[in-house]
Amino acid sequence: EITAVRIQTLLRQGNLTEAAQLAETHDLPISQARVRLAQGNPAAALALLEPHRHQMAALVLLAVAYEADGERETAVSTLHHALTQAKPHGFIRTFIDAEPPMARLLYEAMKRQTHTDYIRQLLNAFPTTSPNFQAPIPSPQSPLIEPLSQREQEVLQHIAKGLTNQEIADRLYLSLHTVKIHARNIYGKLGVKNRTQAVTKGKALGILP
Repeated sequence: EITAVRIQTLLRQGNLTEAAQLAETHDLPISQARVRLAQGNPAAALALLEPHRHQMAALVLLAVAYEADGERETAVSTLHHALTQAKPHGFIRTFIDAEPPMARLLYEAMKRQTHTDYIRQLLNAFPTTSPNFQAPIPSPQSPLIEPLSQREQEVLQHIAKGLTNQEIADRLYLSLHTVKIHARNIYGKLGVKNRTQAVTKGKALGILP
């Protein structure tokens, strides 16, 4: 357990070589799979994880590996299976350890109306890409989280480019008032308070590139 945590720390620091050596030395297949994913080799990660899919950590990471391998539907299906098993036990850390790729998959699963309340709880626990960003996604007691509409996504993309509300209005042929309403809706759905936080959360969830 301690070694596995050490390997994850090394991966977050970008130290792939030491992480790989440690995983091989201690014969930790799930940690080895994390290394393979970090190296951009999802096929190798899948081969390592499949024999251990009865373990929750492996099943969760399998979903990430399928996504990285271009198998979106299999990834979401695997995630659904993991959520079904994990929900009664309230597992959170297992999903958090899969980091941003898992956040994007959870957001996709939420759009499909599967395990919505549990997913909100998980997403609320995720750190974002910015160490200064602490605004959580609304809790289950908050209004239902909805996916951004097509227009809201367009507005968010322009916000990410640094355009002012007036410039966005001109670009999309909307009134300034309408753009402000869209921005307010975006903040509410993402659980943020300003433009910077909206862009950060949008990237963390895979809404923005």
